[in-house]
Amino acid sequence: MDTDRTENKEQETISTDAPYVPDAKETGSQVVKFALFSASAGIIETVAFTLMKLLTPFKYWPCYLVALVLSVLWNFTLNREFTFKSSNNVPKAMFLVFLFYCVFTPVSTLAGNYLSETAHWNDYAVLFATMACNLVTEYLYDRFVVYRNSMNTNARGQKALEKKRAEKERSK
Repeated sequence: MDTDRTENKEQETISTDAPYVPDAKETGSQVVKFALFSASAGIIETVAFTLMKLLTPFKYWPCYLVALVLSVLWNFTLNREFTFKSSNNVPKAMFLVFLFYCVFTPVSTLAGNYLSETAHWNDYAVLFATMACNLVTEYLYDRFVVYRNSMNTNARGQKALEKKRAEKERSK
């Protein structure tokens, strides 16, 4: 079902006219979920980065790239299903995320490598600063580009909308 929700003063309806816009409470919930899933992806990225640093002769950037790819795959899967509750076409959504990383990856890799190798910053300080930047920019990109027109379209999202409608009806 690729429809979006609009809000009518009397009742919420499913419509294809306008994209779903979450209210402040749901937006807050999305931010918290995104941050928690990103933290779990950060753990994956940190462990992968550490293992690459300990077990290979590689410098900063190859370790970072492998760790980043692993964390992106994890984060995409969880946020698509649970944060944005999207039934959006997976290849299309993944392609849009890929486009984000076509910009983010070279910038963060070059900047991170410069800070690590030339400015002699601690590799983990660079990694965590990059992860913080990624958290903020990717949330905004996912929310307003990737899932802009497909939030709450999967079964979990539809169930949440039905529950919200029922609660609204009971409060009348």
